[in-house]
Amino acid sequence: MSSEAPRDDRPRTRVVILGGGTAGWMAAAALIRRLPHACSVRLIESEDIGIVGVGEATLPHLRAFVSMLGIDEAEFMGVTQATYKLGIEFRDFGRIGDAYLHPFGNFGRPLNGVPFHHYWLRMRAQGRQDSLFDYSLCNQMAAQCRFAPPTNDAASLRSSYGYAYQFDATLFAPYLRAYAVARGVERTEGRVVDVSLDPLSGDVSALTLASGERVEGDLFVDCSGFRALLIGGAIGSAWEDWSRWLPCDRAVAAPCPSPEGPIEPYTRATAMPAGWRWRIPLRHRVGNGYVFSSAHLDEDAASAALVSALENPPLADPRILRFRAGRRARSWDRNVVSVGLASGFLEPLESTSIYLAQGAVEQLIALFPIDGRIADADRDEFNRMVDLEYDRIRDFLILHYHATMRDDSPFWNDMRTMHIPDSLAEKMELFRESGRVAHSTQGLFFEPSWLAVYLGQGITPRQWDQRVDPVDPTQLGGALDQLHAQVAAAVRDMPSHDAALGRVA
Repeated sequence: MSSEAPRDDRPRTRVVILGGGTAGWMAAAALIRRLPHACSVRLIESEDIGIVGVGEATLPHLRAFVSMLGIDEAEFMGVTQATYKLGIEFRDFGRIGDAYLHPFGNFGRPLNGVPFHHYWLRMRAQGRQDSLFDYSLCNQMAAQCRFAPPTNDAASLRSSYGYAYQFDATLFAPYLRAYAVARGVERTEGRVVDVSLDPLSGDVSALTLASGERVEGDLFVDCSGFRALLIGGAIGSAWEDWSRWLPCDRAVAAPCPSPEGPIEPYTRATAMPAGWRWRIPLRHRVGNGYVFSSAHLDEDAASAALVSALENPPLADPRILRFRAGRRARSWDRNVVSVGLASGFLEPLESTSIYLAQGAVEQLIALFPIDGRIADADRDEFNRMVDLEYDRIRDFLILHYHATMRDDSPFWNDMRTMHIPDSLAEKMELFRESGRVAHSTQGLFFEPSWLAVYLGQGITPRQWDQRVDPVDPTQLGGALDQLHAQVAAAVRDMPSHDAALGRVA
């Protein structure tokens, strides 16, 4: 191994980020934190454009991002009015009146290399009446509005779950802005009026602002949202449209005051006649929205439906957002990397928007150009990983719509009878036949997530793993009873969610 000291005389790659908001400032903060020796970072944003965020529910991965930045969790939660999130409750998706929680944790414990749910399936076939969700610590914590952080003791039930945050997105980006600027990111207020391309390579060479200033760079990160000024407008990377599977193309959002009572440690998604409605409880208010298909409902009717469903009068007029489901064919094209909405959009049914931006930023850091030279292999690997994430999440979202028995509206009839991607059809048939969940070592949403939606929306396997058959049913029933009691006892000893929030106020 060479003992040569690290070089500090390499020219730093000039990174220009177009667009602030959540995606832009996540990229800026992470780059200046992880690669200050390898790049300079300049971010261009216009206060006139504003932030798309309407109140965000996140996934547990954001905790690692906050930790990587060296940010104190309590401070972060206080600034962004955050609450804890143990999962997402889905109401009326399989059938009207049904409800289940997609937990950020496991169901039971595997035994002899066999996932727990196969033991539960065998006992269910013999008449046992309890639910698999009874064996999820997350589910029981959420049901009782309790919260305690997980432990690192693998032998403890308290290690079997994770948590995320529910926070005000309009407060998150300014917080990251202050963090990034304090560490050397140069922020420029301005609006881009022209994009210059190198005549030989086709790379972006500079951005011209309305002020007349010309901003040159080596690597450009497009965080301009749905406008996609660089990746779409200048580079022309193709868009893959997924609206045939995910037809919801509108959302109407309106916050309201929090109701009396405890703050729930979970997000709620309630199916509606033309889509679904979100509810995100923050410390200072509740975020609400109706995601719907404009082919099945007009904007005025959606706004009226949302307002009528609110627990309290809205704090602001309903706001309409328009979008389309899909992703770029190449999220990194030439010297432009798209992050966030410029890269793709998948509706917020499973709170994946910030996760996708975070994942793209982490891939960019891992594959960052050395000495300013972009390698084709690194660009291809970035696109492979981004595509994998989008494609797996796409299938998971479609499952929520397709696995339904609802026939009460044209929208749900269309969802129930639509032709789904072969990749999802194969996963569903595998589970129906054997109780097995298609395994992947990469991408989002592993076995517990798929189990929650399959079973929560009425997909029941015909068989189970035959390795559980030799187990004595009396002993197995006793073991399930014991685990059920352990889950109940663990939750009973936890503080309320409100009390947990009080400790990080």
